Amino acid sequence: MQSENPLIADFVKLMNSAAGTVAGMGREARDSAREHFKEAMGGMDFVSREEFDAVKDMAAAAREENEALKERLAALEASVFGHEKPKPKGK
Repeated sequence: MQSENPLIADFVKLMNSAAGTVAGMGREARDSAREHFKEAMGGMDFVSREEFDAVKDMAAAAREENEALKERLAALEASVFGHEKPKPKGK
């Protein structure tokens, strides 16, 4: 059973309006904080995940190439100098 008291009806309308206003303020504060965060982070030099992964793959390929070149150099040195390593000059 609903009350027909105008005072209670006005109070309920006021509370509904206040709840809507508080919810709107919360959304506005959240959106404002998000914009401030984006502005603050925009000035920094961050890379995307795709860029990071691409550079990581390039570094792995360079390490593999470096290891292959080390093995090739060791084989060349072994064929030129025999099984012993060459002595560094000046020492």
